[in-house]
Amino acid sequence: MKASVIIPTNNAGSHIEKLLDLVAHQTLQEIDVLIIDSSSSDDTVEKARKFGIRIEVIPVSSFDHGATRQRAVELCATSERLVFFTQDALPYDIYSLERLVACLDDDSVGAAYGRQLPAPLATPFAAHARLFNYPPDSIVKSLTDSARLGIKTAFISNSFAAYRRSALISIGGFPDNVILSEDMYVTAKMLMNGYKIAYCADACVYHSHNYSPWQEFKRYFDQGVFHAQEAWIRSEFGHAEGEGKKFVQSELRYLIKEAPWLIPSALYRSMLKYIGYRLGQNECALPIQVKRCISMNKGYWN
Repeated sequence: MKASVIIPTNNAGSHIEKLLDLVAHQTLQEIDVLIIDSSSSDDTVEKARKFGIRIEVIPVSSFDHGATRQRAVELCATSERLVFFTQDALPYDIYSLERLVACLDDDSVGAAYGRQLPAPLATPFAAHARLFNYPPDSIVKSLTDSARLGIKTAFISNSFAAYRRSALISIGGFPDNVILSEDMYVTAKMLMNGYKIAYCADACVYHSHNYSPWQEFKRYFDQGVFHAQEAWIRSEFGHAEGEGKKFVQSELRYLIKEAPWLIPSALYRSMLKYIGYRLGQNECALPIQVKRCISMNKGYWN
């Protein structure tokens, strides 16, 4: 078996068939597909069963970004190469999986992630975010790159990523009880253990989110929570604020060319994201009711 493909789902009925069909027609054919579904209330499971793949249904209350993925890893015990999709990521072409998994042919690479392209209906904000985080040139990152790349050294995305099982086991697997960024947690540990992280710009998926300003505020609040609770990552790789400044500058340059009328909205969004992130860093001072209200991952606070 070349690889196991793992897709956590929840109410993915509107696009799970398209994703599974695209996966089935990849040039990498020796794959085992596992869906781990958080008790969807729609027809996700029924549609997925038509493809003859493995499906594990868990209570929605037990979903955890890290622990659920670790459970999937354990269910794919015979695979050394594990590919994670999110339910809304769609392969760009038939070579996406083969090119991503090929990065693990290098024994020093513990994980690899592909390029994310804006979905057809992406807003200029969503399109720029993908261009900023997923450039057209591939790179292999090691711990020595942290002086140059800072916290971006440990950047990865579980929307389309491949992991070496032995590397995962060596660092204890995916963590439980993290609000998000379980992928960054894992790659940071791998880098500190001597592994490299590959970014494969030739392995592409369509994936983007048209977040509202309030949704971006909540997501950045959660990121602030993560960085506060896993402070060792910032100590080892650097603070995220510097990367945030680069993002804002890049976004403004992009909008000047593509959609200048959105610049006031971009500045407003940047302010909200900064406030959200800073609140997240100081979440210990906030009442639990407030944290549930302003968090994107409300179940975490249960």
